Amino acid sequence: MIDDDVVARLREICLSLPEVVEKPFGGHTAPSFRVREKLFLMTSEDGLTMMFKAGPGVQEALVGSDPGRFFVPAYVGSKGWVGARLDSEQDWDEIDELIRDSYRLIAPKRLAALVDQGGFH
Repeated sequence: MIDDDVVARLREICLSLPEVVEKPFGGHTAPSFRVREKLFLMTSEDGLTMMFKAGPGVQEALVGSDPGRFFVPAYVGSKGWVGARLDSEQDWDEIDELIRDSYRLIAPKRLAALVDQGGFH
């Protein structure tokens, strides 16, 4: 199981964004985060990984540059999602930016614009 501090940090980043709710995915109990009922971050049931949406080319760049930390997840990898292993040392500034990017891709434009304006940190 993953360290509670990691989950707490993910929760803090996600819930700081406009209109985000924590709601498990399907029959799972692991934390997942949504904006307007659309998922932008999921964690695995064992807590060892998270998956997030990324823009074109980002998945290839992350997995190519650090395959020990990033991977192409099953099911959603073909849709541009990226997996990140949480049981290794993290660059939390990078994780924060990746989560914000995922949010911007999923959220309605009006909400995404609030993040772009720097009103949410």
